[in-house]
Amino acid sequence: MASAGLQCFAFSLALLGVFGDITATLLPNWKINADVGSNIITAITQMQGLWMDCTWYSTGMFSCTLKYSVLSLPVYIQAARTTMVLSCILAAFGICITTVGMKCTKLGGDTESKSHTCFAGGVCFILSGIFGLIPTSWYTREIISNFLDTTIPESSKHEPGGAVYIGFIAAGFLLIAGVIFCTSCFKKQQGPWIYPAKQQHFPSTQQESNAGYNLKDYV
Repeated sequence: MASAGLQCFAFSLALLGVFGDITATLLPNWKINADVGSNIITAITQMQGLWMDCTWYSTGMFSCTLKYSVLSLPVYIQAARTTMVLSCILAAFGICITTVGMKCTKLGGDTESKSHTCFAGGVCFILSGIFGLIPTSWYTREIISNFLDTTIPESSKHEPGGAVYIGFIAAGFLLIAGVIFCTSCFKKQQGPWIYPAKQQHFPSTQQESNAGYNLKDYV
């Protein structure tokens, strides 16, 4: 199994990934649009997230509107909601499972049981990272496609916000932590596995003598 220090490092990365995943899911700045206009005093920054849309004015006013209707949302936003929630749930399960399977804890039974538990937690982290990459990649692709589309006016174009970058980083942390925990369950093979034990061979002369002795008993 991997060393306890390496598992603690992976657990720290997983914690950062979980916090980043939850933060990216809740933040409203998945895409932003700054409309300065002719007067900087009336500058407006519009931010759109998975759950709400917010507007920030240069005067200090800040207002948000929740997205109540699910069916009216684009497909990529609905998919992003589902996958990000699944990513957070899987990451939370991974934290609970790896806490039991880590070598530095006294839970989980013997070494073999702990290795299997770490493997299960690592799988949860890997799946969580994949579910986190799907919405961030898809969301970024939609933003770039709309930005490069010449038929869309400049006022309706957006750029990726901070939540997208946080989602990418969190997914990377979860994937790295998952790989470390999955590889920690493999043990190093010993020499006898490569070189099988030699079988004992009795000399043929001894076998012949024993056979001859047995035949004489019946004469």
